[in-house]
Order: sequence, then C-alpha cells, then structure tokens
Amino acid sequence: MEWIKDGDLRFLKKRKVEAKETAQQSVKLIIEKVKKEGDQALKDFTKQFDGIDLKELRVPEGDTARAYDRVPADVVQAIKQAAKHIRAFHEKQIPSSWTETVEQGVVLGQKVTPLDSVGVYVPGGTACYPSSVLMGAIPALVAGVGRVALVSPPQKNGRIADGVLVAANEIGIKEIYQVGGAHAIAALAYGTETICPVDKIVGPGNLYVMLAKKQVFGDVAIDSLAGPSEIAVLADETAHPTWVAADLLSQAEHDPLSMPVLITSSRSLAEQVESEVDRQLATLPRQNIAGASVRNVGKIILTKSLADSVQAVNTIAPEHLEIATADPEAVLPMIRHAGAIFLGMYSSEPIGDYFAGPNHIIPTNGSARYASPLGVESFIKRSSIIHYTKEALETNGSAIAAFARFEGLEGHARAVEKRIGEAAVHE
Repeated sequence: MEWIKDGDLRFLKKRKVEAKETAQQSVKLIIEKVKKEGDQALKDFTKQFDGIDLKELRVPEGDTARAYDRVPADVVQAIKQAAKHIRAFHEKQIPSSWTETVEQGVVLGQKVTPLDSVGVYVPGGTACYPSSVLMGAIPALVAGVGRVALVSPPQKNGRIADGVLVAANEIGIKEIYQVGGAHAIAALAYGTETICPVDKIVGPGNLYVMLAKKQVFGDVAIDSLAGPSEIAVLADETAHPTWVAADLLSQAEHDPLSMPVLITSSRSLAEQVESEVDRQLATLPRQNIAGASVRNVGKIILTKSLADSVQAVNTIAPEHLEIATADPEAVLPMIRHAGAIFLGMYSSEPIGDYFAGPNHIIPTNGSARYASPLGVESFIKRSSIIHYTKEALETNGSAIAAFARFEGLEGHARAVEKRIGEAAVHE
C-alpha cells in the first residue's frame, strides 16, 4: 500500500475511471441495435457476450422452484433474514404527502407518488449476487412501485444464478429476464417485444453497464454512475490491526480498481495493518484481484491528529467508512461526507453489504459529498400543491404581476391581472 503523508491527497484526482472512446461507441451501437431489433438483438448479444443461445428472455417459472433445491438451506434462511431487516429499515424512510392552510385560506402542500415501474440490474455471469436483488428491489417495493422488473445475465449453464432467483422470489419479484450487459439496460430503457420499458433503472454493473446507464439517462432515470468500491478505515491506536486489515481486503477483493484506505495518526498501527494485509492476502481466494487493488490503489494516510484524520475522510468522501477508534460516537458528528458509516470494532463493513438493513448501493468516487445511498426516496416523486383563494389573489396579484413583468413575461402578468380586474390597463 502507498503511504501518504502531510495531507497530500492528490491521488483523488485519479480516482475516477474514464472510459475509452471505443467502449462508449460500442455501447452506443448496442443500444441502437436493441432499439431497432428488440428481442432478436438481446438474443444475439447474449450469444456473443455470454455464449448462451437463449430460447426465451423471461425466466420460466419452474426455474425458481428448482433453484431452491440448489441453494443451501442456511443461505435461504440468511436471505430471508436479510430481506426482513432491509425492509424494516427502509419502511422508516417512507415520506408522506401533506397539505397546510396558511393565511387567507391558501392551501399549499406536497403529493408523494411512487414511480410506475423500475428495472433492477443484478450483476451475474461468473458470480451470484442475491444481495443486489434485495438492496435494489426492496426500497422500490416499500415505496409502492407498481412494477419491478429484474434483469441479470445468465451463467455458463444458461440460467440466472440460483441465489438471485431465490432472493427475487422471497420478496415477490416475478418479472425476471435472463439478459445482462449494456443490451439489458437498453431493453429496460426503450423496451422490446418481450420487455416493457421502465421509468428508472437501478443497480450496479460493469463498465459497459455504467456507460449504458449514462447514455440512456434522460430517457429514463438512473440511480447513479457507480465507480469501483471504496472503503476508508479511520483508526487510532486502539484498533485491532488484524481486523482492520481484513476489512480493507473485504473491499479490495471486489475489483483491482477498488480503493482500500487506512487513515490513522498511529504509525505503529499503520505498520501492523500493512503487515497484516500482506499476510492475509496469501490465503485469500481472490488474492490476484485484492492484491492488485492493494498494490495499485490502496493507501495508508498517516496524519498528525484525529482532527486531521477526520479532515482526510471528509475530503475523500468514501463510499464506506469504518470508525475504529476508542470513542467512535464522538467522531461521528465530525463526519460530513461518507456513504455508509460503521461505528465500533464489531461493525465490519460486510454487515452492511448483506444483513444490517441499510442499503449497500452507495455513492462512490467522492459523490457522497452530495449524494445518498439508494432508498425509498429514490423511487418516489413529489408534486407541489397550490390552491389560491380569490382573497389571496386579490391581495398578492399586483406583486405577482410586477415580478412577472420585471422578468419580461407580460403573458404571466396578464394571466394574474385578468382575475383581479387590472389587466386592461396594459393591453
């Protein structure tokens, strides 16, 4: 891991992964083909990229029942428990419509309406991520979205991962398509003969999925343009170096570009963590991926004080932040920018990835400065309510008209004045 001293955080400028023009052009061509050829394009691209000859796009109902036979019972039970926790957490986020009557009988308010339809992308192919099903779909269901469609690429056996099907069934998702990649994003955005378009697309994916979401944004809504995973551990001399190292590696194993960062004012702890990372890497099944992350992107930021450590955290605005200090609750109020915050030595980051309840689809690349984790608010929209009385308009009409006329919008002014008998003098 690279050591950073004296507050030099210039490495953050290199954090964002820029896509090559060839990749962007490839995605554009994929989207155009799906828009033009529909289902056939999806089958062609699935054959080209996944090596699977799809007979049908929608997952047959029998596949889900058979999936339960292939998923261990303890994993099924864990999925059930995680779903319960995630739903309970997100139910606390449900916003309400409201109105209030102010002076002169004027009624103002806000109407909250769930989106009509959402598409949830679940990565697959060589991996299985039932947690992505739960995190992407449960907030939408809690929000009251009427239609939730799930897409995920088939594995080499020609089926969507069994764990994904089990997770989807546990939360009541029945509309599932065995297609992934940029072409799946295009199908959700524009529709095909089989797949109806949606209003919003959420969920993580590879570079091509991210580029496709970027290109369809505006025609549909998206959650974010997620970059590689990040974890920052803010630790003092009381932290356990073995545990800190394990938590850094928990994110390093995601991707060679994942960024594990230790921030501490304790040189002794930093040296011990660095040694532990090397020791644990030797037996990690995904050591090639995690090792590349640690060597090429991993950082140890040595600060002069806890205050400097906090400042570094707020500058980085990490996706995941662990506070491993003697009194983490005292540090929490000083943290302004972090996607998910884990307090204390037993709050390991994977708890949030799978089980605790908060969402694991979290802003990356420093976007925690202005963005929030996926939640119920991500799946609703707000409409303003305005009900003016005759009395209120007569009282305020002249001011409204003056404002409009000052901006050069005579039609706006007249629309008000005609109601209060003053428009004739300006016509």
